[in-house]
Amino acid sequence: MVEPGRMATAPILDRLQRAFLGAARSAVLATTAPDGRPRLVPICFVAGDDDRLGRPRLYSPLDEKPKRSADPHELARVQDLLVLPEASLLVDRWSEDWSRLGWLRLHGRGELLEPEPHEREEHAAAVADLRAKYPQYVGQDLEHRPIIRLTIDRALSWGDLAPD
Repeated sequence: MVEPGRMATAPILDRLQRAFLGAARSAVLATTAPDGRPRLVPICFVAGDDDRLGRPRLYSPLDEKPKRSADPHELARVQDLLVLPEASLLVDRWSEDWSRLGWLRLHGRGELLEPEPHEREEHAAAVADLRAKYPQYVGQDLEHRPIIRLTIDRALSWGDLAPD
């Protein structure tokens, strides 16, 4: 229900975009390096509940796959987000049938979600959702590692986002 005198706003993601996002197995996260260049990294992610303002939230684990540093806080994407939290995410579908090509680009704010008391419930829900989507995470200790939370404020899509 909309308060009297306020206009309803369109959701950031429509039904088709949400379905496309939910079905995707990977995406490319873009952050900005200290020298201003874009830094791109493929990620696993899961869509969570919208925040209280209706902005979609996505979660990407800083998992145990081999990385340049064992400390997830030292990863370049994390350092980028600590300086400039603006981030973009690209989810795409390639097909030899070019009528099936499609992509969804999301823009928002990235921050670390730590397994701390004030964030423990949200962190635990993200871990459970990640394990439900990716069985590979069942044996990883995600409970004690930070997760990147992306809060989306803008979406743009192109092409065919209909389910396969």
